[in-house]
Amino acid sequence: MPAIQITLLQGRSIDQKRRIARRVTDVMVEEAGTKPEAVVITFVEVPRESYARNGVLIADEPPKT
Repeated sequence: MPAIQITLLQGRSIDQKRRIARRVTDVMVEEAGTKPEAVVITFVEVPRESYARNGVLIADEPPKT
């Protein structure tokens, strides 16, 4: 049973997570020969103030344009 954890910043819609789950499952079926019902995916949503990149909290980065 493949257990896949996806960590991402909060803010994705439930529809986005549905699409991601479907596509990741499809890849595991196609590339690893896994049965779809065996693929378990966990989404771990992290607030911007609890995620850092290059030593800087994402919450402190300037907004992207």
